[in-house]
Amino acid sequence: MRVGDLIAGLSVSGLMLPEAVAYAGIAGLPPQRAIFAAIVGCVVYAMLGRSRFAIVSPTSSSAAILAATLAFAPGDGVAKAGMATLIVGLAGLLFVLAGMARLGTLTGFISRPVLRGFAFGIAITIILHQLPTLVGVPVASTDLFHLVRGLWLAVPIWQPASLAIGFIALAILLALRFKPSVPGALIVLICGIAASILLDLPRYGVAVVGKIDMAITMPALPALGWDDVSRLAQFTVPLVLILFAESWGTIRSLALRHGDLVSANRELGALGGANLASALVQGMPVGAGFSAGAASEIAGSTSRWTAVAAGLGLAGLIVVGAPLISQLPKPVLAAVVIAALTHALDPMPLIRLWRIGRDQYIAAAAAVAVLAFGVLNGMLIAIALSLGAMMRRLAAPYITQLGRLGMHDYVDLTRHPEAIAPMGVAIWRPAEPLFFANADSVLNAVAARTRVGFPPQAVVLSLEESFDLDSTALDALIEFNDAMRKAGIRLQLARVHDHVRDLLEAAGAADLLAHSSYSVDDAVSALETTRRP
Repeated sequence: MRVGDLIAGLSVSGLMLPEAVAYAGIAGLPPQRAIFAAIVGCVVYAMLGRSRFAIVSPTSSSAAILAATLAFAPGDGVAKAGMATLIVGLAGLLFVLAGMARLGTLTGFISRPVLRGFAFGIAITIILHQLPTLVGVPVASTDLFHLVRGLWLAVPIWQPASLAIGFIALAILLALRFKPSVPGALIVLICGIAASILLDLPRYGVAVVGKIDMAITMPALPALGWDDVSRLAQFTVPLVLILFAESWGTIRSLALRHGDLVSANRELGALGGANLASALVQGMPVGAGFSAGAASEIAGSTSRWTAVAAGLGLAGLIVVGAPLISQLPKPVLAAVVIAALTHALDPMPLIRLWRIGRDQYIAAAAAVAVLAFGVLNGMLIAIALSLGAMMRRLAAPYITQLGRLGMHDYVDLTRHPEAIAPMGVAIWRPAEPLFFANADSVLNAVAARTRVGFPPQAVVLSLEESFDLDSTALDALIEFNDAMRKAGIRLQLARVHDHVRDLLEAAGAADLLAHSSYSVDDAVSALETTRRP
């Protein structure tokens, strides 16, 4: 291990400790569960993963989703703790299975606007849930509306000392963000403990973390039937999707910035191993959070030994300083969480979507869904929005009529009025691949537009976006050819890929295969040749 990686890891561990304790509080679990998860997550990922910057530990979003999932769990605190262990184990298993099935590319089905809206909504949700801790007043609430209402009604009994130390810690953290080389969280952690001991803050109504039980015991799983486990797995799937989307986004962005090579499927397996290890120590779901990864980058990490040093450094801090950490004021932890999430409150990524006029309503709806329906339901709605937006675009693609520009180029006639449509030939190009959901509607639209005005003698259909066809799209294409022939219009296919040619041959569509060209220019030339006397 290089000295630089050792120093970087120890610096990151100073951030991990207060965040781990705070994220355990978000999930409603003892702090040692997040600490154990962070230690084994870092070490196991370093053995299996490939990113030199990733710090795999509990994250704010995974803690919030775990809390929302446990809200549906029956029983007392012991039963919920066992349920949490089972959820972490199921998440690890799903990660491993997804990696073995090479499903890493499926994260692309959750669009970035949805992730941005979800991150914005969950950041507001988590910050608002930290306010009762910050002001020193317990507020029971089932949703954000009742939380805000409860905080407002409790203003007369807010604890001034709790509010003061929380805002001082938050101000220090925000000020030190402009000096990324300074471990702000560690400094606030030390100052908070010192203030708690020297000023006897609990006497003034400031809550502290309390004793941390660092004894490692065997996982205690609840007695559940198959129906219970299958229902729990349904809640775990969205957790895995969001956790990997967050982790892969962090890993990929840092890798691209430094020219490193990473594989989505390899990272799936590494995150699976880290979560399975976390379940064995009764930890929490773990992933590569952006704040810890950015801290590792800033600290100068050169290898995965940084993650090992961070995990071992965190273990050392707990072994040496557990009695001191028990005196850590909870408002300081709330300030750490709020400061860590302020970057997610940056509205510029959302404003950019409004400026370019793309996906802004999807991002806004994802944020509103989290705020209105809670983290878990909001996440499911956000994923549904992402898939719905994709299906809407694929099911109703834009159909372009092409014209000749120059000698061999064919472009959109509406964008290039100087282009010329070949005499007696209409050239159409769907903007999306043909498949079962859109083939009939696309080809019917092409047929309807072809018959407007004076029908052409021939039609060219460009299939450049269709690398392959399913059976429904194939049948629709054959039926479209028959309809054109009955209308006295000759059909010529253009930009036909070899996969589609093989399919046409296997289906016995000899007429379509004979009238297939590799380019639009070749298709037009073939039609002009057959019309010559």
